Amino acid sequence: MLHYSVVFLVIALIAAVFGFGGIAAGAVEIAKILFFIFAIMAVISFVVSLMKRK
Repeated sequence: MLHYSVVFLVIALIAAVFGFGGIAAGAVEIAKILFFIFAIMAVISFVVSLMKRK
């Protein structure tokens, strides 16, 4: 999922360089959402792995 976040960020940067503001804004929003979903899932995975050790 982090991979997709980076891909959309690169798409947004390329679109911004060529002046496609709407496409760049959309790609940035998708990248942000995917990054936060990844971060939440990583924290949940970390907590669950700590619970299994005890």
